[in-house]
Amino acid sequence: MFGGNKKKNESLSSMMTPENAGSNRGGGSVTGFDPEGLERAAKAARELDASRNAKSAIELIKTQEATKQHEAAAKRAEYDAYTQQMRQTNIEKEAEEARKTLDAQTQHERYRAEYADELERKRQVDMLNAQKYMQEEQLKKQEEMVARQEAMRRKTAEYEAELRTKTELAKTRAEAEGRIRQERENHDLILEKVKLEAIEKRDTVLKAIEDGGKMIGEGLSSYLDDTEKLRNTALLLTAAAAGIYTTKTGAGIAGRFIEARLGKPSLVRETSRLSSSAFVKSPITSFKRFFGVGTSPQEAMKGIVLEEGLESQLRKVAVSTAHTKKNRAPFRHLLLHGPPGTGKTMFARSLAQNSGLDFAVFTGGDIAPLGRDAVTELHKLFDWAKTSRKGLLLFVDEADAFLQSRETNRISEDQRNALNAFLFRTGTESNEFMMVYASNQPSQFDEAVMDRIDEMVEFGLPEAHERRKMIAMYIEKYLINPPGKWAKKVTTVDIGDEEIERVVAETEGFSGRAISKLAIAWQAAAYGTDGAILDQETFFKTVEHHKNSMSQKDEWIKHAHERAEMLTTDR
Repeated sequence: MFGGNKKKNESLSSMMTPENAGSNRGGGSVTGFDPEGLERAAKAARELDASRNAKSAIELIKTQEATKQHEAAAKRAEYDAYTQQMRQTNIEKEAEEARKTLDAQTQHERYRAEYADELERKRQVDMLNAQKYMQEEQLKKQEEMVARQEAMRRKTAEYEAELRTKTELAKTRAEAEGRIRQERENHDLILEKVKLEAIEKRDTVLKAIEDGGKMIGEGLSSYLDDTEKLRNTALLLTAAAAGIYTTKTGAGIAGRFIEARLGKPSLVRETSRLSSSAFVKSPITSFKRFFGVGTSPQEAMKGIVLEEGLESQLRKVAVSTAHTKKNRAPFRHLLLHGPPGTGKTMFARSLAQNSGLDFAVFTGGDIAPLGRDAVTELHKLFDWAKTSRKGLLLFVDEADAFLQSRETNRISEDQRNALNAFLFRTGTESNEFMMVYASNQPSQFDEAVMDRIDEMVEFGLPEAHERRKMIAMYIEKYLINPPGKWAKKVTTVDIGDEEIERVVAETEGFSGRAISKLAIAWQAAAYGTDGAILDQETFFKTVEHHKNSMSQKDEWIKHAHERAEMLTTDR
């Protein structure tokens, strides 16, 4: 009862006060045990048992004890829950640590695998390098062996040639010495033989002269005595001389006539005027060209892509030129100016073909090399132009190289004379020929040349719309349906409208000729493959390469102009 009752313990504890303990200590007990306290406790117990509330106190104590046991059980449950939570936390930490350990092991294994792979690759590279080195060494040894063999063969050939040379020299020397020895031994006989042959020949010649003199003398005497023979001879010689002179003069006149009518002057680089050989090679085509079959001024712009306003202007020029020819009115002279490759020459050729005129081309750069002969050649050119039955369109390409202003000191006296001759032949209106000039720098023209120009047309670089039409036209011409019976068509891969639009944007600043060359570059790139295939990557790489090439050319041209300006300034 004492062991389970906390209140009794507290009562006992209150009985064991310090004063009691001190009195106990003062009683002088040897063992330190206080029997009085025990007695008091027993007395308190008896009093408690005798109390009428003892049972209630005991129940209260039991209730308190049960409550405390429940609290202790709750605390133990709470402790168990906390312990379980701590165990769960430890398990999660252990799982996390295990996962980290596994990740570390995996990372380590990957590093080991990568390192092993790297080592293997290095080993393979080293092996390949070693094999390459061995092959190079073997090739070098083979080359050295071949070089030694070639050197030995060369030495052998030289030695054999030297032996042959020595043998031939010895043989020749021996033969010469033998002939000399033989001639020395037979000198007297040879001399005697030569003397006899000379005497016999002299007698023969003298006898022939004597007989010939007799025959000539007798014939001349008989001819001079015959008056009729003398008269006939004189008439025959006179007729022969007259015939030779007449034939020579007639041949010269006929030659000049044929040259003026059919011969092409040396200045003309290209012409559409027909020749006999052209009729023999392609009679049907020549017949059509001769009679102008299938030509129309409306077709002058066929195959030429230009800005809409410029195209309309040139179409009017073509129609006007055709009507001028039909009405035999004087032709108007035309100047085509603009950057290179913008279609000036193409239009001039198409204008001549579709207006019914003949076509001839010469360049301004051909005049200066002729020197003093330039004037004569120019007169021949214009005389030849006047013989055209249909009228001649004379196209002067790079005209600024020839028609420069006479006020400058850069032209020679021969060029000045040639320019004066040209101005003389083009000074008046003509219904026999039409002049078309093409130039990149028309500002250099002589003032008199500018006065002879009736209409000027500027050719600019194509805009996006024109470039789009040009690219489509040249892709059709060079890739899809290339010219030539046996030309292979190009197969395009992943090249559509979007790619074409990108090329249109990237080719800003390109001339028509540059776009044509770009299409030819695409064709060449496709023909570099087995199946003539042009894929998207090659398509754009070719454009980029073409742009870089054009940039480099423009840079060179810029430097050339700067050097020319510096030279002009120094002068």
